[in-house]
Amino acid sequence: MLAIVFLLWMGSGCDAHSGKEDKGSASSQKGEASEVIRIGYQKYGTLNMLKARGDLEKRLKKLGYTVQWSLFPGGPQLLEAMNAGSLDFGHTGEAPPVFAQAAGTPLLYVATTPPNPAAEAILVPKNSPIRTIADLKGKKVALNKGSNVHYLLVQALEKAGLKLSDIQPVYLPPADARAAFEQGSVDAWVIWDPFYAAAEQGGKARVIADGQGLAANREFFFASRSFAEKHADVVNIILEELKKVDRWASNDPKGVAAFLAPELGIDEQALETAAKRRTYNIEPVTDEVVAQQQQIADQFFQLGLLPKKIDVKEAVWREGK
Repeated sequence: MLAIVFLLWMGSGCDAHSGKEDKGSASSQKGEASEVIRIGYQKYGTLNMLKARGDLEKRLKKLGYTVQWSLFPGGPQLLEAMNAGSLDFGHTGEAPPVFAQAAGTPLLYVATTPPNPAAEAILVPKNSPIRTIADLKGKKVALNKGSNVHYLLVQALEKAGLKLSDIQPVYLPPADARAAFEQGSVDAWVIWDPFYAAAEQGGKARVIADGQGLAANREFFFASRSFAEKHADVVNIILEELKKVDRWASNDPKGVAAFLAPELGIDEQALETAAKRRTYNIEPVTDEVVAQQQQIADQFFQLGLLPKKIDVKEAVWREGK
């Protein structure tokens, strides 16, 4: 029964065409014969910055490739599109790939970032009587199902002696969750940057906990298995360009904010806040990182949220193997 429910949930997310396709970002001119690399991205992250700069398109064009970018509201929706065969490369946080692997998505972890626990948080309205995680008992809490913040919420509740069944989860993507939060339809909101920073900036939200001591909040980069096997060179080029963007972003948070504000429609000050508390670097997926992901997978399975046990290391890219 759990498996059926899970598959129904995955199907209710983003199908093969529900990512917002940005056809104008393809780098080839009409008439050129080229192979299209399909990349999924979210509103914030290194891939978003790479898209905005346009450097990847320039480099891949010389090799006969064009890039098609598709925007997704969250990691679960992005990986569902990969499962449907309509994405070659993308990024999410820690929890989405665990659910996706259990659903049979042919993904491979190809890189990660350092932990970034301060960039996700549990928010309540500024004047809310809720002061601690324990106060969430019986309350409505908005979150994106299967995302990083799902794991943060599970961890925070467990530390406070509560279970998911002690609250009323309201599963909504970020834009809908923000509207519900601001309208008072939910009591709390679990969210990541830059939406977190924007909510803080608006002065209507108060933090009762962030990820520190609860969740590492890493960003992961994925390729579909078939794409990685056929185009290891392109995967490495994407990772090289991501490293370049990271070096720039880590040294210029104000510049990052100014650069992304028109792209994202988010206030520069909020984006600067998000950029300053973000950690940067593109790193390999080590055995230690795999062990952390396995812990997340095992916990979701024990909670009955994952339909079957998975072995995370089976989904890690080993170039040439």
